[in-house]
Amino acid sequence: MATQQQQSAIKGAKVLMVGAGGIGCELLKTLALSGFEDIHIIDMDTIEVSNLNRQFLFRRSHVGQSKAKVARDAVLRFRPHINIRSYHANVKNPEFDVDFFKQFDVVLNGLDNLDARRHVNRLCLAADVPLVESGTTGFLGQVTVHIKGKTECYECQTKPAPKTYPVCTITSTPTKFVHCIVWAKDLLFAKLFGDKNQDNDLNVRSNNSASSSKESEDVFERSEDEDIEQYGRKIYDHVFGSNIEAALSNEETWKNRRRPRPIYSKDVLPESLTQQNGSTQNCSVTDGDSVVSVMPSLGLKNPQELWGLTQNSLVFMEALKLFFAKRKKEIGHLTFDKDDQLAVEFVTAAANIRAESFGIPLHSLFEAKGIAGNIVHAVATTNAIIAGLIVIEAIKVLKKDVDKFRMTYCLEHPSKKLLLMPIEPYEPNPACYVCSKTPLVLEINTRKSKLRDLVDRIVKAKLGMNLPLIMHGNSLLYEVGDDLDDIMVANYNANLEKYLSELPSPILNGSSLTVEDLQQELSCKINVKHREEFDEEKEPEGMVLSGWTQSPATNGESASTSNNENPIDVTDSSSGSETASKKRKLSETEPSNHKKEAENVESEDDDIMEVENPMMVSKKKIRVE
Repeated sequence: MATQQQQSAIKGAKVLMVGAGGIGCELLKTLALSGFEDIHIIDMDTIEVSNLNRQFLFRRSHVGQSKAKVARDAVLRFRPHINIRSYHANVKNPEFDVDFFKQFDVVLNGLDNLDARRHVNRLCLAADVPLVESGTTGFLGQVTVHIKGKTECYECQTKPAPKTYPVCTITSTPTKFVHCIVWAKDLLFAKLFGDKNQDNDLNVRSNNSASSSKESEDVFERSEDEDIEQYGRKIYDHVFGSNIEAALSNEETWKNRRRPRPIYSKDVLPESLTQQNGSTQNCSVTDGDSVVSVMPSLGLKNPQELWGLTQNSLVFMEALKLFFAKRKKEIGHLTFDKDDQLAVEFVTAAANIRAESFGIPLHSLFEAKGIAGNIVHAVATTNAIIAGLIVIEAIKVLKKDVDKFRMTYCLEHPSKKLLLMPIEPYEPNPACYVCSKTPLVLEINTRKSKLRDLVDRIVKAKLGMNLPLIMHGNSLLYEVGDDLDDIMVANYNANLEKYLSELPSPILNGSSLTVEDLQQELSCKINVKHREEFDEEKEPEGMVLSGWTQSPATNGESASTSNNENPIDVTDSSSGSETASKKRKLSETEPSNHKKEAENVESEDDDIMEVENPMMVSKKKIRVE
């Protein structure tokens, strides 16, 4: 039973929930049953069939509707006298600014991506509102408390870089199925359906003299008189046949490797696919073409079935047809999305054909989707446990019981006879550029990099700023906003295409930049260091950002890594220095020596969850209440 003090704190509290998915459904229910009477929910997603086996506020009749609104209605049925307000919107929308956050006593996160988590963290810091973070992956989970000036913020420790693979391995010598998946979605899918002007190793030309001069000029360009089947076969033969033959011409590469087998469409497909595949009118289409699938037209029903080479080739060709027949307006702007059924089918088929060529075991659509989307299947019980822990910490926050705050970890296997392991929060990291305003260092070739590179790859991608403003001394080089006139917009757009050293206020070695996001009320300093050369494999972006760091491993040992080895895309992340100041718990005067390890994975119900390595957690000082 809650004490009188607890009941008073709960009833008078105004709470903001961000996210109404796996954790969010359990959290809203638990808040309502715990006596909270003023709850606001923000979620931009709609309900999908795959959500129903773990998000128990939803039913099949709710598919396609707003998660936030349906969750609100479901809880009001058994708690009709409390106030729940839902927002079917993106938390990054302008209306959810610092003033909006200031009206709440505590913010509770159940978000689905790192970018939004960082955004909420910054708004909470600017509004001086406590934040309770959470995450689950499978049987693992965690809840952390973040109070401005008292505990570390969500960004005090750098998030680990996603697992990356050398580009040469992806494009030339794949040995694992994940290499084929990355090739299919980040190279082939992007080349066919994204920006066709991008340059990648798929542009390797065949030495086959039979190739037409037109094809050798640009194999990915579809001519006006070329029907979709001809185009599909041309692409198929180029990427699975001609490019493989071109790779085989380098004998040195295959001295100690298994030689791949070129595959051509004529060897695996019938002469005409019209009769074989049927019409595109037979494809699965609902909600105005929002769901398009190859499987019905090919009679494929089980996503866990393993397709052979011929089936994968048919899926490849049919998916290509459907993109041009049903989604032609999107071509040129698409990026891979694991929730896009047709995209998943195309990538699965392409990855399997490539795997067949290189002698790599094939995978089912279900398995390929898990690899491409970095999916770890969710456990409803873990979500419920974490939701309960969030409410416990929220009550402590409302009572201002700082000494009782805990970061609590839900473990898969008992450690010290515990499945729930609480530890004391850490102090703010003095090297954090978000809450401690420590300058960052950017190594970049100022003569070869444009301002656009800095904005897109650093300010937006790595620093997570939505509406950036960049100043060099007193010169305003770039800003975004609805209040800009046409002349200002033209000037800033012109600056984007200029090299850093050629800007009106040149950015050179030793320059200091101020970067701000007015929506987040965040400002940070970036010190520029000119660097001529970068390793194309290890530093493909041609720039390295460092400055905010996490603590080193104990006694010089490397920190242990998570047992979850979930393959993910070829991506690059900012390089934080490994010489960080050490983390300190609130009750300690000596620094902790343990490095915080985290793994970003994605659950089946579409929540990206961050879970610390429980093996490292078990080494930390524990205080059990």
